[in-house]
Amino acid sequence: MNWWTAFTLGLLAGGVLTFVFFLVFREEQQEEHKKSTSPMARSRERSIMSKAINLRLAQGPRIVAIGGGTGLSTLLSGLKAYTKNITAVVTVTDEGGSSGRLRYEWGMLPPGDIRNCLVALAENHDSIHKILNFRFDRGDLAGHSLGNLILLAVTEMTGDFRLAVEELNNLLAMRGQVLPVTTEAVSIVGQTEEGEILRGELEIAKKGSRLKSIWIEPRGAKAAKGVLEAIDNADLVVLGPGSLFTSVLPNILIDDVALKLRSEETAPKVYVANLMTQPGETEDLSILDHLKWVEKTLGILPEYIVVNEGEMPKNHLERYKKQGSKPLYMDRFQLNQIRRMGTKVIMGDFVHVSEEGTIRHHPQKLAETIIKVAREIREG
Repeated sequence: MNWWTAFTLGLLAGGVLTFVFFLVFREEQQEEHKKSTSPMARSRERSIMSKAINLRLAQGPRIVAIGGGTGLSTLLSGLKAYTKNITAVVTVTDEGGSSGRLRYEWGMLPPGDIRNCLVALAENHDSIHKILNFRFDRGDLAGHSLGNLILLAVTEMTGDFRLAVEELNNLLAMRGQVLPVTTEAVSIVGQTEEGEILRGELEIAKKGSRLKSIWIEPRGAKAAKGVLEAIDNADLVVLGPGSLFTSVLPNILIDDVALKLRSEETAPKVYVANLMTQPGETEDLSILDHLKWVEKTLGILPEYIVVNEGEMPKNHLERYKKQGSKPLYMDRFQLNQIRRMGTKVIMGDFVHVSEEGTIRHHPQKLAETIIKVAREIREG
């Protein structure tokens, strides 16, 4: 055998061996792939991923968010992506719709805002949203949502609205907890500049911009169990976003809540300014006016205020304008005044338009800002 033949045979053998090794390697890879895509392997991967996510969320900052309405639930839906150490403290002065009917017909605290916050903090948000927010359209149940009726049923079973909310906190896969600010039947009362007394959320929502003073009746209502403890343990307390007189202020009109928030040991507070004025309630008020009302009610200024500077879609603004609502923006005068007062202003683009065409805070962008503030405070 000459050298050329030997070389050719060697080259051919090497090629065959390489091809065989390739086939074996590919077969092993395919086998590994089959194993990795088996139901058991996928389940194991999901379990590992779930544990990793829960560990990350468990190490997130402790946030207490105080408010009500859609503003608070919007914030919560964004925050739960960053931490599960969330306590939503929710107003119980709602008088409209299903909540109002259950309040007057059954004597229970209004469940609507509580339900929205439970849905917002649920891990499986879409499924829970469809079930708890299902609204009946016929018969005696017309206008009632299923979630409100579930809260009514559990309240009747336990004899305690707070325990009913606690039961739903336990039943749902929650990233945090929801608490009513008080379990006492309270109403908002206010007096206008002209001396007219306004009683209840509905009246105040119509004439809030003319208010001179506001309070809760009966006076001396106490915070619900767990509220003050949550504030004590918080890294950051968030006020809003939400209707000024009917969602945010009612919570801090509870004396022991306000007293706790004024304590030097309490975490810093951030007020999230609304995107728009509300017809009747805040139609003539600026962002500075909103902040002054918070200071007047709470007794101190929040350390931070979050303000939107993003542009509103013009096609949607026309509809809001017809309803008597306009965008809330920070001008140079307000900015200078607020800085002189000692509150740090945080500005950003927080505008989000829902599928229904409603202008809301962008859940993720707002949550990112809140979490950033909380982490800065933690790192101190």
